[in-house]
Amino acid sequence: MAHFVITALSRTLTLMAIVFVSVLFASCSKPTIVNGKAVVDLEGTSYTLDIVADNKTRERGLGGVDSLPENGGMLFVFPDSRLRAFVMRDCLIDIDIIFLDPTGRIVAMHHMPAEELRKDDETPGQYEARLKKYPSRYSAQFAIEIIGGRLETMGLKEGQLIKLDAEYLKSIVQ
Repeated sequence: MAHFVITALSRTLTLMAIVFVSVLFASCSKPTIVNGKAVVDLEGTSYTLDIVADNKTRERGLGGVDSLPENGGMLFVFPDSRLRAFVMRDCLIDIDIIFLDPTGRIVAMHHMPAEELRKDDETPGQYEARLKKYPSRYSAQFAIEIIGGRLETMGLKEGQLIKLDAEYLKSIVQ
């Protein structure tokens, strides 16, 4: 009888250990990269974001884009962490931006309404000078852009951690 109790107890403890380790690894799992896009959770909603990791694509951003998928957007990856500012260059739609530090913590968020496009009589320098700048406030290495107006309902807070596969993203930046 004692052997049966010890064996049953041993099995129960082993099962509990397996469940504990599974939960531990599940809570530490990295967000996924699917077909070159980052799948990121923002307040319980899964967003599929185009990864933007080179200068040319970062410069263009969402300029010229007239719509975004409901849960789509862009994840900008920079080679370093520093103060950053975005503008609404050639943007046709309102955008919300979330700046993140190298660990994925939110350092700033802004709603960025579309601005008047460059006028025919306006030089590129004049156009750039009149565009409103949206700063990161603190050093940022990542930025997420989604459809404008979402931040109001999300409940995100500065300092909050957004889970990213930061090491992978840093390894592909150009």
